[in-house]
Amino acid sequence: MVGPRSWLGGFFSRSSNKRHGSCKFHDYPLTPLQDKRLRRLKERLQVPFDETRPDHQEALRALWNAAFPNIVLQGLISEQWKEMGWQGPNPSTDFRGCGFISLENLLFFARTYPASFHRLLFKCDGKRATWEYPFAVAGINVTFMLIQMLDLYSARPRCLPGVNFVKLLGEDEEAFDVLYCIAFEMMDAQWLAMHASYMEFNEVLQVTRTQLERELSLEDIHRIQDLPAYNLLYQ
Repeated sequence: MVGPRSWLGGFFSRSSNKRHGSCKFHDYPLTPLQDKRLRRLKERLQVPFDETRPDHQEALRALWNAAFPNIVLQGLISEQWKEMGWQGPNPSTDFRGCGFISLENLLFFARTYPASFHRLLFKCDGKRATWEYPFAVAGINVTFMLIQMLDLYSARPRCLPGVNFVKLLGEDEEAFDVLYCIAFEMMDAQWLAMHASYMEFNEVLQVTRTQLERELSLEDIHRIQDLPAYNLLYQ
């Protein structure tokens, strides 16, 4: 079972102004490749989800097919979507909080780490709560948390986790998408460790953020695969 419809907007309004980490990096050099990839990532952040665009519709169908390959989707507006953890029959209303990139993140997770994706979607690990977090909407919250944590709406990241992330982006163009998958796994692990129910989701996500900031601040992280939590994707 999942929580009430106000769950998504509630997290956005409470967390959007919070800043974590040491925000003291204002002027530092970027390699041409880092600059190019950071600009591309920022461009992705500006794309709203548009339910009238065929490519956005196709991405949504692709997500359904990746999640439930043996179940035929009845339509882009259907009660079936609630089975994935959307708040209502029309997922497009949930994307308004974070744009198309949140759908791209979910689809990347499903295609790149399908075992991990399905393990979290179907809540296969541990003793679950009676009121579980809704998977898809939680995914949008994870995207939003990463954008805020990495300071991606600034001209360039000013916090140590964000600065180090840009270095990882220079090594791997998919670093943000992979980091999303890692963060989702970390959030679920924290959920279980804290024996949380949906009313504690915001607290779980903040703990996840703190842990991820700590890992991104380590000195020996040169690739996204060097993050200690990366191994969660292959449990």
